[in-house]
Order: sequence, then structure tokens, then C-alpha cells
Amino acid sequence: MRVSHRRLLSVLAGGALAVGVAVAPAPRAADAATTPTYRPVIFVHGSAGSATQFQSQAKRLSSNGYPIDVIEAHEYDSPNIATILPEVYAGLDARITRLLATTGADRVDLLAHSLGTFVMQGYLNSSPARAARVAHYVNLDGRPAASVPGGVPTLAIWGEGDSARTVVGATNVHLPDQSHTQTVSSPESFGEIFRFLRGRAPHTTRIVPQLFGTARVSGRAVLFPSNAGVTDATVEVYPVSSLTGGRLSHRPTHRLTVGADGSFGPVPVLATARYEFAIVRSGAPTHHFYFQPFLRSDSFVRLATSVPGEGLGALVDTSDRHTALTIQRQKEWWGDQGDAGDHLWINGTDVLNAANAPRAKRTIAIFAFDDGSDGVSDLTTPLPEFFRQTFITGVDLFIPAAPAHLGLVRITVGQRGGGHDVINVPNWRSSAHRVSINIDDF
Repeated sequence: MRVSHRRLLSVLAGGALAVGVAVAPAPRAADAATTPTYRPVIFVHGSAGSATQFQSQAKRLSSNGYPIDVIEAHEYDSPNIATILPEVYAGLDARITRLLATTGADRVDLLAHSLGTFVMQGYLNSSPARAARVAHYVNLDGRPAASVPGGVPTLAIWGEGDSARTVVGATNVHLPDQSHTQTVSSPESFGEIFRFLRGRAPHTTRIVPQLFGTARVSGRAVLFPSNAGVTDATVEVYPVSSLTGGRLSHRPTHRLTVGADGSFGPVPVLATARYEFAIVRSGAPTHHFYFQPFLRSDSFVRLATSVPGEGLGALVDTSDRHTALTIQRQKEWWGDQGDAGDHLWINGTDVLNAANAPRAKRTIAIFAFDDGSDGVSDLTTPLPEFFRQTFITGVDLFIPAAPAHLGLVRITVGQRGGGHDVINVPNWRSSAHRVSINIDDF
């Protein structure tokens, strides 16, 4: 099995943690103010989305010189966009005003995906004064248009589907082999975006690791899909073994009280190590989030959860006998494309197939648990309550949780296009724990 370079870095970093490698300091927030040559970049997500869709591109921008402090996401409650549009516009006005003041830039660059293109086309067309503060607009696999929104220079990137889609007057780029969210997160899309924003090709389309250095990580704990901040919660951060996913210490290296909007951090982490972030709330299961190495500083970490007893979490059957997982990647899972598709093995069982993850479903998140708590797996049909949700599927898979969190769940990802990643996590009991695993889209 070919293991990714990224995983080798995490193994090296795990050893570095044990022996106490000296690390170099990360750039400070004030550095952004001394680099006005980079315009602020604002990403606006689509339906049921968040900053997470742009996480890889933000790191590619910083790998090409952008300070992370000038890269932001404007998040909103997408299911209720029809009633909150003026509020979203006003919030974006305030964000642009703040970024222009703190960076000294003349204008901002604006990118939107899917439903976000409807929101941002409306924003740019709503006022010449608003459009005048935007230097470039990128329309990512979303709404066509008869003219460039607000007269702002526009790049439109289109994925698979109708090749006739266009924004008239814009630079239109078609990536017919890429799926809907992949057009946001792919290195090919990044190359087009960077060339449009900067007038030249990027130095690299890779995410360049901050080797043996400290990255600074921050984000928000949010309720899915509204993006409302989680309140009355603590976020605990643990370094974990790259081999087992188990915690390397009984006490968290950081214990953070979230802000009113769910915000936390920044906290220093070793760039090539692996970490668990845990949301701890009174009267609620602990929600564990596992990440592959961050590689670089990251302000787009999102811990998506739900109110206890509400949302999709309430549909997950729980018991002391099994572990329940949510696995997400910002690049669709293709379970019906054979060798040209993806594979996701959980404890040796490939859970993706044509029934639960067809290409047309555009699955990003997979819920895997023992439906009915009967100890029996059935992958022949998806779980309907999850499959009917946009970008989500559910599979009936018995994942033993005994002995409690002393064993592990072995997750192996066969990426389409080549490469394998292995992410092991403890087999927490679903009766008292939720587990989410974030798989890199690169």
C-alpha cells in the first residue's frame, strides 16, 4: 500500500513530540498589516456549507505568500437565506470595511460557491458602492449570469454538468472531470483562481508544510447547518498518536472556552502532528474531532455539531457496544466509478458503493453506525434519513466499541487519482461519544 507523504510527516512529528523538538515561531497577526500588497480574500460558502470548503485553498494562498489574517470566510444560515439576505449583506459590508481598514488595501477579492454565488451576485448588483470595493469576483460552480455582477471583473469556474453554463463577459473555465465541491478545493481550481487574482501563475499549488515549526490554529464550534455558534461549551485539544489516534496525554494541551459565536483560538500546534479537538458540554455527549496534520496555520477549522437530541445527531442509534462515525471530505466520494472512484475501508470493509455514494449524489459526509443497534451490518442500501439530505449519506455498519476506547477503528482512504491515507481513532462508545473525522481533500 502506498502511504502519502503527508502521513510520513505525521509519523515523524509524533516522534518529535516525544523528544521535544524546538520549534520556530509562527508569523504574528500583526504581520498582515505590514503586507498591503495582498488584497483581503473573502470566501462565501454554499448550501449547508461553511469556511471548511475553502480550507485547503486558504493554505495554498498562504503557501504562496498570503498572510492568513487577510483570508476570511463570510458564513451564514443557508437554510434561511431567503429571510436573512439583508442581514448577510450588512455583515459583509462590515467585514469589508474592517479588512480594508486593518490591511490598508484598496479593495477586496470575493469568491463564492454554489448558493453563495446567488448571494454574492445579488450583493454586487445591489449597489455600485458595494461593487466598487471589490477588485475581483470568482463564481465557483454556481449561478450563471447574463453579465458580470456589478461590473466587477469575474472568473467563473464550472465543474461537471451542463457545459453551456456561463457568466457572460467573464473568464469562464470548465473543469468537466471535477465534481461540485471539488471545484472549490482542487489544486487545478486554485491555479486558475490565483492567476486571476494575481495576474501570474502561483509558485506552487501544493500546501507547503511548516516543517518542524509551530502552526497557529483557530476556528469555530458551530451548529450544522445554520453556522450558529455553539454556546456553553469548552474545546479541548489533545495531541494524538499517528498510529492509533489515542491521546498522548490524559490532560489536554489546551482547554478553551468558546466565544459567543463559537470561536476559539488561536492555539499553537506542531504543524505535522495529529490532533483531537473535543467539544465538551454539560449534559451532552463529548464530540471528538480528528484531523490529519494541519501542515500550516489554519483559521478555518470548523467543529460542526448539533444540539443534543436535535438534527442529524438525533437520528444516530447509540449503544455501549458500537462506535458511530461521521467522515467528511471537501471532495465528493464516488462509490460507483470503479477504479476511477474512491474507496473508504472501515475496519477492513469498503463502505462505498453505487447504492450509498453514487457520483450523482455529491456525497461529502458519511454517517456510519450500527442502525438498530443489532450488531449486524447492511451496506446494500443507504440509510434513507441521511441519504435524502444534501451532500450526505448514511451506512449501516457495526463498529465494535468494546473494550471502551481501548481499541481503535482503522480507517483507510483510497483516493481517486491514487494514494492512500490511514487514520486510526479510538473506538469510543456511541452512548456517550460522537466521533467526526476530517479527511484531507488533497
